[in-house]
Parts: sequence; C-alpha cells; structure tokens
Amino acid sequence: MSPVDLTAIVLWLGLTAYAVFGGADFGAGFWDLAAGDAERGASPRALIADAIGPVWEANHTWLIFDLVILWTAFPVAFAAIMTSLFVPLCLAAVGIVLRGAAFAFRPVVGSARGRRLTTVIFEVSSIVTPFFLGAAGGGIASGRVSTDVGGGDLIGSWLNPTSILVGLLAIAVCAYLAAVFLVADARRLGQADLAALFLRRATGAAVVAGVLAVVGIAVLAIDAPVLAAELTGRGWPFVLASGVLGAAALAAITRRAPFGTRPLAIGAVVAVIWGWGVAQYPDILPRTLSLADAAAPSGSLGSLLVVFVAAAVAIAPSLALLFWLTQANRLEGHVPEAAADPAARVD
Repeated sequence: MSPVDLTAIVLWLGLTAYAVFGGADFGAGFWDLAAGDAERGASPRALIADAIGPVWEANHTWLIFDLVILWTAFPVAFAAIMTSLFVPLCLAAVGIVLRGAAFAFRPVVGSARGRRLTTVIFEVSSIVTPFFLGAAGGGIASGRVSTDVGGGDLIGSWLNPTSILVGLLAIAVCAYLAAVFLVADARRLGQADLAALFLRRATGAAVVAGVLAVVGIAVLAIDAPVLAAELTGRGWPFVLASGVLGAAALAAITRRAPFGTRPLAIGAVVAVIWGWGVAQYPDILPRTLSLADAAAPSGSLGSLLVVFVAAAVAIAPSLALLFWLTQANRLEGHVPEAAADPAARVD
C-alpha cells in the first residue's frame, strides 16, 4: 500500500470517528430540543447532560485531527475545499463554537432568560451544524468543489439537491445515533421510562433516515449520477451492510439485548461513510483531483504517518479510559446539579 493510500485511510478513520462520536453528540442536542418544556423535559435533559458532559469536548478533537491531516497531506484539496465550501464550513464552525459555549455556560447563567437563551443556542446549533457539515460533504461527493483560483461557485457548491439531501441525512443519522446511545445510558442508570422514550425516538429517527436514503437514490441518480453509479457498483456491499446493521441495531434494542446495540448502530453509520470513500476512490475530489495528484511529497507523508502513530499511542488509551469511566459510572458528580434542567431553575 502506498503512503498516499495509507494517509487517505488515516484521514477517513478520523472522519469516521467524528461522524460517530461527534454525530451522537450533535444528536443529543436534537433530542434536548425535542424534550419539551421545562417540566416535561427535565428528566430527558438531565440524562442528555449526564451522557455528553464528560465527552463533548473530546469528540471534536477528531475534526481538528482531520483538518490537520487534510491540510498537511493533501494541501491542494484542502485549499479547494476551504475555498469552494467556505460558506457552509464557516457556518458549521460558528455553530460548533456557539453550541459548546452554550452547553458549558447554561448551568451557571444567573438569570432565567439567560438560561433559556443558552438552551436555545445549544439546541439550534446542534441541528444546523451537522446540516452544514453534511452539505459540505455533499458538495464534495457530487463533484462541485473547484480547484480554480477563483474558488468555484460559493453558493451552488453546497446549495444543491445532493448537499441538501446529505445535510438532512446527517441530522437524521445524528439523532438516530444519539437515541441509541441514550437508550443504553438510560438502562445503565436504571431509568426504564427514559429508555422506552429514547427507544421510540431511535425507531422514529431510523425510519426518517431510511426514507431519506431511499429518496436519496433518486436524487443522486439525477443530480450526481457518477456517485450513484459507484455506490450501487463497487460500493454496494457497504450500502447493504448499513441497512442490515441498522435493522439489527433496532431489533437488539427493542429486544433489550444486554450488549451489542451501540456497536451495531455505529457499524451502520461506518458502512455508509466507507461506502462513500470506496465509491469516490481514487479521487479526493471526484472527477477533479485524484489522491495522488493532491498528495504532498512522500517525505511529508512519511513524517505525518510517524506522528500519527505516536499520537495514537499517546492519546488512544486516555480516550478509552474516559469512555470506560463514563460507562462504568465512575464519574459521579461530573454534571453540575443545575444541568439537570437549566431552564426550570428560578432565581
């Protein structure tokens, strides 16, 4: 395997990690919005705060990781993507910043109006951010990113049928992942009523994602025929695997399987992402720029891979420990009491 292909795999692994863990994080904000008013939404919001409180900052390290890899290993593609998709990527970045700030400050804001405002910012940002990230991904996948000095179409590159489809699908997938994760968290904490609530929501999100995927076949056939042909060609095993794993995840949580629900849900999402990667290979920008043409010199790629291995050895154990401590209930008290229902507090 060439250094270019190996570096591309590392890049895609980072994208996969962000889609899964960051996606579940965004989806939790979606369900925070759906929780309802202060009284009805107190318990769901408390569970959501407990679930994402220890990990929400760690999840975004994968985005930084991918940006560094893309910038260092494929600088031509990085420049083209950041130029053509400047608008959705900037809006996504603003959403990430506002969302993080709102989640961090809402438990300690001194006024009821301030707490309501931070809650709304957190919830809305949790929806619009994955949409813009998905829209940017749709622009790349449909071949709308230009390598021209002018930067291509700043609006049409992301405001098109494929991008809108992928953006909506991103929201649905994030909601699905979060609901599945929250079912497991509710059961871990002995909250059967919340487990039942998020089981229904996981089922609903899965149905919406499935409908969007079916509609997407027709949309891609018209708007991005090359991508559609590759997905149904060499990418079909991944598409099939995604459907099977998604159905298996729903069956597992419905039957209250003691383990395996989250891996199955994660597998369904991973299959979609890697199906896209396989369909697009060997191009990094379809029909415009190949991985080989976009790659940095081999010496730079070799140094980058060495740094990646060193970083993985240093960071992976700490991330694994963080997730284990969270799931083993060893981080009691990590969520401030006010976070249970920040909108319900009165001065």
